[in-house]
Amino acid sequence: MHQCKTLSRADVGALIAAGDTIVINEGMVLRLNGWLEHHPGGRLVIQHMVGRDATDEISIYHSSKVLRSMHHYRIGRISGKWVNFTPPIRGGLFPESIEDPPTVHNSPSLLAEDKSPDGEVEPLSLPQREPDNAGMVKQALQNDIDQYPPLDAVTQQAIAEKYRGLHEKIKVEGFYEPQYWAYGKEMMRYTCIFTAFFIAFRSGWFITSAALLGLFWHQIMFTAHDAGHQGITHNFVIDTLIGMFIADLCCGLSIGWWKSSHNVHHLVTNHHEHDPDIQNNPLFAMSPSFLKTFHSSYYNFTFLWDRAAEWAIPYQAYTYYPVMGIARFNLYLLSWLHLLSRRSSTLGSAKWTRPTEICFMLIYWFLFGYCLVWRSIPTWTLRIIFVLVSHIITMPLHVQITLSHWSMSTSDVGEAESFPQHQLRTTMDVECPPWLDFIHGGLQFQAVHHLFPGVPRHNLRRLQQLVIGFCEETGIKYKRLGFVAGNKEVLGKLGEVAAQLEMMVKCQKHMAETGESGLH
Repeated sequence: MHQCKTLSRADVGALIAAGDTIVINEGMVLRLNGWLEHHPGGRLVIQHMVGRDATDEISIYHSSKVLRSMHHYRIGRISGKWVNFTPPIRGGLFPESIEDPPTVHNSPSLLAEDKSPDGEVEPLSLPQREPDNAGMVKQALQNDIDQYPPLDAVTQQAIAEKYRGLHEKIKVEGFYEPQYWAYGKEMMRYTCIFTAFFIAFRSGWFITSAALLGLFWHQIMFTAHDAGHQGITHNFVIDTLIGMFIADLCCGLSIGWWKSSHNVHHLVTNHHEHDPDIQNNPLFAMSPSFLKTFHSSYYNFTFLWDRAAEWAIPYQAYTYYPVMGIARFNLYLLSWLHLLSRRSSTLGSAKWTRPTEICFMLIYWFLFGYCLVWRSIPTWTLRIIFVLVSHIITMPLHVQITLSHWSMSTSDVGEAESFPQHQLRTTMDVECPPWLDFIHGGLQFQAVHHLFPGVPRHNLRRLQQLVIGFCEETGIKYKRLGFVAGNKEVLGKLGEVAAQLEMMVKCQKHMAETGESGLH
């Protein structure tokens, strides 16, 4: 039996160096080569776990049925406490012979920004105007190290054990059980909003109807989010179909694109090279880490620091709300790019989702683009106003999601950090009274959601109390701000990064002219 064979860290490193996809789960070594191209959640989420103990990530994202099937991929067990490797996709290097290290080493990402996902150096032609952000990046990293529990193995293991105990408790206490009566209430609200839109549109109140349609999109996407996390029925096929009906057919957005991007976002939250949700160059830079050229492992694209970024970033605090107002148009583009890419066709047993999504989205554009906007609205002026109003109304949803991450850390503290500490370091909650939950959809509890993504959002407020206790017990900061304070924090962060860029550019110009730094 392979699962009885003991493998050292050097053995595992040699397997990875040979091209195997090796992940550690509950002390067992899993070889996932054959599963990589068939994983319904996409290959990237597995690649980000290569060489790591992914026990918490695997248990939190998979059903008990899937967890029981893991034994098919076992090739042995580890010896002693595991020390994580840096995955190849993040720049980890694997020579054929790897000695077991006596201490934990941090990720080399700060020293190897120009690595490709395969770990090979890419010959980039960097613009000469690229600012030197290394000092500010290191200072932000030091701030995180000072403010959060130590990264030594004993401390992080204790945090992980407490987190696993909390996970067992929420399963026993029924937090994963959906409140179908709550979904029933939401369905009534969605129906009322859509009916009001239909009546207003038929009455010729086009601008009013546009606002109601935007509100319908804004509200119904909360349920699509639960479906994307299999939080409604916990059945992949049923929840996927629910998500497709809402996102693709009703809203024109690919639930497959959202899941592909969102799954990676949850695992490598706020990592500037790997989290697609915060890669918004040249329009926005959430931290000094973005003030240079970097390669995105998700998009397999190099974001060059160029004149467009140098021009746009200083004004990002002012362009934030206008861009959020039209952000939905970008989601249309990303949805189609995903469905037309190879990524959407390599989902194993979930291959059926691609043609179904394309069909649903074509129906959406026929109904919305042709029947509603083109055939039913009489003038071009009204058509443009209708489209803009309906899309701008969804802005609060885009703002809310960015509040939870854009003001938080983007530092890479290394592979020793436990899953719960990483999520709480990079995510915050938006506080609001219970009667406003319907506006935020329950997703204002993003930190709680990131710790337990499969818990339906109607249970997150109750779960928050347990998370508060967990943070007090472990000493991890749990950041919570009101909606207004959260907006101020994000705008302040954007303004701060813009000011840092201005200072770096001035220093570089001064050095070029005088040979001195200008810092006194």
